[in-house]
Amino acid sequence: MKNLITLYFTLLLLSSCQTKEIESWNLIPYPNSISYCAGNFSFKNGITFLSSDSCLNQTVFLFKERFKDFDIVTDDKSIETIELMLVDSCKIKSEAYELVVNKKRITLTASDAHGIFYGLMTIWQELKFSNRKTIPCGTIKDEPRFEYRGYMLDESRHFFGKEKVKKIIDIMAMFKLNKFHWHLTDEHGWRIEIESLPKLTTIGGIGDYTNQRGKAKYYTQDEIREVVKYAKERFIEIIPEIDMPGHASAANRAYPEYSGGGSDKHPDFTFDVGKETTYTYLNTILEEVAQLFPSKHIHLGGDEVHYGNNKWKMNDSIQLLMKREKLKTPLDVEHYFMRRMANYLFEINKGIAGWDEIVDSGIGNETALVYWWRHDKVEQLQKALDKEFQIVLCPRLPLYFDFVQYEKDSVGRRWGDIFGTINDVYNYPDDVHEFSEKEIVLIEGLQGNLWTETVKSSRRFDYMTFPRIIALSESAWTKKKNKDISRFHENLPMVFKFLNEESIYYFNNLNPREHKEPIY
Repeated sequence: MKNLITLYFTLLLLSSCQTKEIESWNLIPYPNSISYCAGNFSFKNGITFLSSDSCLNQTVFLFKERFKDFDIVTDDKSIETIELMLVDSCKIKSEAYELVVNKKRITLTASDAHGIFYGLMTIWQELKFSNRKTIPCGTIKDEPRFEYRGYMLDESRHFFGKEKVKKIIDIMAMFKLNKFHWHLTDEHGWRIEIESLPKLTTIGGIGDYTNQRGKAKYYTQDEIREVVKYAKERFIEIIPEIDMPGHASAANRAYPEYSGGGSDKHPDFTFDVGKETTYTYLNTILEEVAQLFPSKHIHLGGDEVHYGNNKWKMNDSIQLLMKREKLKTPLDVEHYFMRRMANYLFEINKGIAGWDEIVDSGIGNETALVYWWRHDKVEQLQKALDKEFQIVLCPRLPLYFDFVQYEKDSVGRRWGDIFGTINDVYNYPDDVHEFSEKEIVLIEGLQGNLWTETVKSSRRFDYMTFPRIIALSESAWTKKKNKDISRFHENLPMVFKFLNEESIYYFNNLNPREHKEPIY
């Protein structure tokens, strides 16, 4: 009889608290563990936030504002509560969270404010996408697959301004992306104010990819601080990129005395890395940049220097440098420069980040971050792994969002007949790479890059970014075993509805004929 009673209650428990089909939640990126119990938590009578940790005050305020989107009252009078609890990091990893939902109380536990933010974002997203004021009872235990989940925007070729940047930061936060790589300088324009070198913006900021004589466009330092604060409140780290020693044409228009020359196609492309005054000049820039951005790294580019270093062979200061340091080739000079700049960044408590060319420069791997971008040079990725660099995967294919995403698109890049579809983004890196256990710990994460040579308008910006950035978010957050491309596509209509509400133009991969490609 005792055994029958035990069996009865066991079956009763299983029937009321069981794992359901994963389509039951309306979430992207999809959580890594979900279980359900009978019933729902209702927000219809308002909610009370309970937390004794002052470090969560800003996050609570932010979500109180967000819940107003659903006409949900967030005062201290409701008996329905969301309790926020911080525990020791040995119990829950950074950015991870545990969400326990019953009919009267939600308990959200994490080891840091990041995890609390992502747990609350899960609740908010469920309310938004389900179009209900209830969420299912049960438990979510979730943590990101990768620590680095990023998006890069090039504003040298075309400039979009702080409101557009804030908009993309909001979307990134909604989908649990946490790194915004801000490409602020290149050949076509210098977009960040350096107070001690004002001509960088007043002259270097003139023009863009389609209009070399357009008025100067750039971010003031106050605007930079505003955007950095905005991102920080949403747990997004902004990593600035100041290109060197190549891609320096805009800077050299402003201060030609530091130019190392270029080529016919890329005039004044490099800095003169043989002059000591050039290092003083660049260090001054980096010092101001470091004060504006609390990021762990400053990205120095370091790529494609060979596009315009022909004149280094005839440059007296560089030739003297080569003789003094026993450097045999311009490539050796480039590597000397990168080592020296990495050392300076270390002195100001920053790590160097750069494109995968920096792997060959002889810099140490302790604080460096390598962005592998040349998908056709897998050996460079392997070299970075062998040298034990921390690596961000952002290969042209499929993670350069300036590549077309649909075979009938007429504007944008292709690699022969290959381009980057949303499925390619979703399936990356799992359908391309097999990393060993030793190697996988070196993969910091994934990043989608939007280069803007063919992106002039806000409308085209959106079209090239969405919905691929949504696929990226799930690839970067949801573990391989929990990814499901069929579920992802089934959830896309709710994302498209949200994008329509936000007046964000996008490519409708479910019905490609519905939206036309904006070519400007």
